[in-house]
Amino acid sequence: MKKFKWIQIFALMSILMLIMQGCSTGSSSKGEEKEDKQVASGDKSGGKLVVVRLSDATGLDPHFITDIPSANVVHGKVYETLLAFDKDRNFVPLLATDWNPVDDLTWDFTLREGVKFHDGTPFNAEAVKATFDRLLDPATGSPQKDKLGMISEVIVKDDTHITLKLSTPYAPLLSILASNEGSILSPKMINETPDQLATHPVGTGPFVFDSWKSGQEITLNKNNDYWGEKAKVDSVVFKVVPEDATRLAMIESGEAHISDQVPVTEIERIENSDKMNLFRTDGLAVEYVGFNTTKAPFDNVKVRQAVSFAIEREAIISGVYNNVGTLANVAMSPQVFGYSKDVKAYPYDVNKAKSLLKEAGYDKGIKVTLLTSDRKERINMAEVIQSQLKGIGIDVEIQVMEYGSYIQQITNGDHQMFIGGWGNATGDGDYNQYNLFHSASIGAPGNHFYYQNPVVDKLIEQGRVETEPSKRQEIYKQAMQVEMDDAVYVPIRNYEHLAVYNNNVENFRLDASNYLILNEVTVK
Repeated sequence: MKKFKWIQIFALMSILMLIMQGCSTGSSSKGEEKEDKQVASGDKSGGKLVVVRLSDATGLDPHFITDIPSANVVHGKVYETLLAFDKDRNFVPLLATDWNPVDDLTWDFTLREGVKFHDGTPFNAEAVKATFDRLLDPATGSPQKDKLGMISEVIVKDDTHITLKLSTPYAPLLSILASNEGSILSPKMINETPDQLATHPVGTGPFVFDSWKSGQEITLNKNNDYWGEKAKVDSVVFKVVPEDATRLAMIESGEAHISDQVPVTEIERIENSDKMNLFRTDGLAVEYVGFNTTKAPFDNVKVRQAVSFAIEREAIISGVYNNVGTLANVAMSPQVFGYSKDVKAYPYDVNKAKSLLKEAGYDKGIKVTLLTSDRKERINMAEVIQSQLKGIGIDVEIQVMEYGSYIQQITNGDHQMFIGGWGNATGDGDYNQYNLFHSASIGAPGNHFYYQNPVVDKLIEQGRVETEPSKRQEIYKQAMQVEMDDAVYVPIRNYEHLAVYNNNVENFRLDASNYLILNEVTVK
């Protein structure tokens, strides 16, 4: 590929990701010892892999998926992208064998030959064009549209060559194309039954969608006609098991094999078990308390600032999360390009919080609702916050919802204050900034704060087109400072991703985006 300033961007991103991997805690030492034994035991193929999860997916159409748990079912399994991230977060070929930035507005891609979709349709340049045309068509109504909205035209040169023309330079282009948003869909499904993509995904990946029993399980089968190295297991079942204790019991007994939703209170039990292993890795996600900035009383910046001063974040990290993860200062992980340590979160100051509430006219008390999904840690966090805010005269009612209903609630804007998280899938700051804070992303795309600030919008747009890494970093620093001044959210925790797996499982890992990497997994 040609080398010029675009490459500098991605080289820097790769360096940052390598640093991230170096800092990763990896699997537990006990797990590493068992892994050595597993490798020595030889490769085994076949069987059913059971993954137990707290909640069901909310949908399976990549053009409408906005949460990692749903994307985790299909990304890299049913669907593939033009390029991908390897374990060190470097870009590697997938459905495209080569890519070449001709200039700031033009990218050429060479496509892999001999690939077919699960419905038998050939993968070619027309399939890529059909996918991106659907995504970018306003009539589709995709919440992902703006992530690739700078693509002005997809030009088919021949079956194996396409050109992407951009309306403006876009620094994170490759990182988006390698993520769930860049999934390539069957053109037959797009043309004939597009509405079925939400419940019946059809891609080119190593697993073929089999069935979805809503609220119970999703089954994928091995793609025996896969163009690349075939999956080791015959099938994968994503089974919904809401109870934390039941999920762990299933892993320990061998009834299930993997769970990527591990209560921090159970770490010691897992590490002391001779049948379970704990996988740990630093993530790209951040957890926060967010405000609906359009709903009273949080349409008043002084109220938001008061709450920000009144939450003792360090106590949540130690008391709720048992020091799993680290204290966040912004809504961007230190592992993500564009992060700045110079933007400071509000310090714990009860007197300042009370003073701001008085200035806002709420010195006689206030009642608010705090919405959370039904994850145990988030419920515990909500209870801690409820106690902390009581000290400044805020009466907090906690509303707990099943994950799908929770997503619907914050997407519709039917909330005041909420506990949320953003799982960056690309390692680039644009994925945080544009999706969380740009006014065009209000609602489903990710701006559940319903936040609008023309200054922030302009900065985020500048960050997208700027090709000099140091300038991009400064732009994001400025944007994050304005967001902090506006007290849009309270940063709580930089994620450390956890997964538990049974001794019978080999070659399993999570990546930094919390995606399950299952292609090489075997079950004894």
